[in-house]
Amino acid sequence: MKHDSTGTGASAEAGPAAQYLTFTLGAEVFAMDIRTVREIIQYGPMTAVPLMPDFVRGVINLRGSVVPVIDLQARFGRPPADVGKKTCIVIFDTLRDRERVELGLLVDAVSEVIDIPPEAIEPPPNFGTSVRRDFISGMGKVEGGFIILLEPDRAFDVDDMARLCESAQDTAAA
Repeated sequence: MKHDSTGTGASAEAGPAAQYLTFTLGAEVFAMDIRTVREIIQYGPMTAVPLMPDFVRGVINLRGSVVPVIDLQARFGRPPADVGKKTCIVIFDTLRDRERVELGLLVDAVSEVIDIPPEAIEPPPNFGTSVRRDFISGMGKVEGGFIILLEPDRAFDVDDMARLCESAQDTAAA
């Protein structure tokens, strides 16, 4: 499902629109660049990993690869997500030491793929959002509202998450 999110028929001179996968967490709508998304899978059984921070829900076997699943609600400092009928896992790529790493994001529901032209994207706000500012690449103006555009390389920085895992282990050992 593609549509012009501005309703203005944005002209080619303004630059091509980027495509974003939108998904929900509670009542909020988030999006990430579709080019980083590999696939969307149904929520299913996963293996819990001891001594991990709350936001690491577990790991799944994806065609023979071990893929960590990040609970996006918990990663944003909220209570862990409740699993519902529409809960799914967005598999996406991120880089660590110039190598591709697959991660899964647990989200309440995936909505659609939309086009957002560059002129419809505002910088991250200095206040008023429930997500750390460095996790946000911008605010997409869509149909009279805003969609929070995530910056996956920062929000899901593998090294940062590894440090948090080590802290959780140190705390558990103390």
